[in-house]
Amino acid sequence: MKSRHLTQWIKDFLDQHPTRANSLIITIYGDFIAPHGGTVWLGSFIRLVQPLGLNERMVRTSVYRLSQEKWLVSEQLGRKSYYSLTTSGRRRFEHAYRRIYSIPQDTWGGEWQLVLIPGSLANPQRDQLRKELAWAGYGALASGILAHPSADSEALLDILQESGAHDKVVAMKALNISALTSKPLQELVHECWNLDTLAAKYLDFIELFRPVLRTLRAANSLDPEQCFLVQTLLMHDFRRALLHDPQLPSQLLPADWSGGVARQLCQDLYRITYSLAQQHLLQVCETASGPLPAAAPYFYERFGGLERAPEPKPPTTV
Repeated sequence: MKSRHLTQWIKDFLDQHPTRANSLIITIYGDFIAPHGGTVWLGSFIRLVQPLGLNERMVRTSVYRLSQEKWLVSEQLGRKSYYSLTTSGRRRFEHAYRRIYSIPQDTWGGEWQLVLIPGSLANPQRDQLRKELAWAGYGALASGILAHPSADSEALLDILQESGAHDKVVAMKALNISALTSKPLQELVHECWNLDTLAAKYLDFIELFRPVLRTLRAANSLDPEQCFLVQTLLMHDFRRALLHDPQLPSQLLPADWSGGVARQLCQDLYRITYSLAQQHLLQVCETASGPLPAAAPYFYERFGGLERAPEPKPPTTV
């Protein structure tokens, strides 16, 4: 039985927080479709997202645009169209969702990743590289110098390879030799990353989703479709905040940082909804060979580990 409170909350969310169809579809592909092979019949996908206010025309227009932007690729089999993630689209998802689902580092030894962009790099490529690095949490220390307090060289090398800049920029590691909590370092962090604006985004997220957690915890039973809708809106809203978050080590953050509270709230809601949300997904969506395949093992590593979902059920036929 559907919860009247959740039905009203979902309606209010969609009314008060208009979302771009392209962005919402990217969220669903990254959070739901990618772990199940990354391919889905468009007709079943349209049924999946219709309760989110996306009609058939909007979905067809959006997936076409996402194909033009190299996020998706289509294949026509008979009268049915199947949309899959491109290799570059999957890689961009992996970068984003690694930041969402991985456990943030608790300790930091003062290591920095630096990217030095020479003035000889052509403007279009320079702008694209800066955009990709900013998406990965890098901040501008000075003109042509971007930095991140992380030792994740693999993610950086992926970005440089994908952008074609691996042989055009200088990437290096640096080590902080002053106190990790010094005032100049704190001032530098606030100059490079707008933490006040980000904290406000997290507080808005907390205010919006905390009542949902209370409702779910108090419910005697949960509806699979409502769990799917709540999880979709949850991850869409959290992703928008997190992709502006450089995920700085705790030593560089304010003592009352709201990002940690928001992450815990997101994790708690995800753990409650994901199993039934998966059930709904597998009942609605299908591929050319039938139901979506089982989720890849990495899916169950999210948020430090999830219990295995039940066996998939046949998709609903129309």
